[in-house]
Amino acid sequence: MPRRPRVVSTVPALRRAVGNLRRGGATVALVPTMGALHDGHISLVRLARRRARRVVVSIFVNPTQFAPNEDFASYPRNLKQDLAALAEAGADLVWAPGVKVMYPDGFATRLAPEGPAKAGLEDAFRPHFFGGVATVVAKLLIQCTPDVAVFGEKDYQQFKVISRLATDLDLPVKIVGAPIVREKSGLAMSSRNAYLTEAQRGVAATLHRVLKDSARRIAGKENIARVLDEGAAEIESVGFTLDYLEARHADSLAKVETIKDGPLRLLVAGRLGSTRLIDNIAV
Repeated sequence: MPRRPRVVSTVPALRRAVGNLRRGGATVALVPTMGALHDGHISLVRLARRRARRVVVSIFVNPTQFAPNEDFASYPRNLKQDLAALAEAGADLVWAPGVKVMYPDGFATRLAPEGPAKAGLEDAFRPHFFGGVATVVAKLLIQCTPDVAVFGEKDYQQFKVISRLATDLDLPVKIVGAPIVREKSGLAMSSRNAYLTEAQRGVAATLHRVLKDSARRIAGKENIARVLDEGAAEIESVGFTLDYLEARHADSLAKVETIKDGPLRLLVAGRLGSTRLIDNIAV
């Protein structure tokens, strides 16, 4: 039976544990998560193991990235199952702080990211989100002092915000993006998929199907605006309330008009019932 990783929940214990992991010059990778781990998260841990000798996984449901009307209280949590999955994946250490450890009384410093955080995508619908993400990720990187940190590309705008954050703050860490892991239907794996009914899961796969078809057509030099209008109509026709379906520059997330405007990424977000889903694909 795999050995469960050690769990620490205070900053002094974390720093001692990371110091022990670094003995003999071992490199350390960090995989930040909010728990409720699925195969997508485990793929991040496996990638981290290829990039460093030791792997730290953080589990923290960050309240500052949830708006009052969002699902912080109901967000799935199951530390026992998470630890069993991380043992199988070979994680060495789990950093599982409480809210009072991350945001103690008197906490008064928050980051206000710009650049890719102001691209008019997720930020247009969740204006609170990237400030909360940037603040907690900066804390995690400072607390864990990893050589490498691995983030899934499903949250593509978030990945770009964090990459920019590490560069701008001169943090000595390499930010690595991991490919999206999908269910057999093509639906991107997400902890929020647990909210979907079986019927909704089948409908939700429309997002990936439309993204693939749109990317193929845009790569074939069809008009981007027309392709996206038709894709949006198809997504809405199956029951989604669409927030956006956009083609953006893959690095800056700037708006584009033609395929000549640089490497492109298609990004989509919408609600199916009460569940909000996002996805993206390279062109």
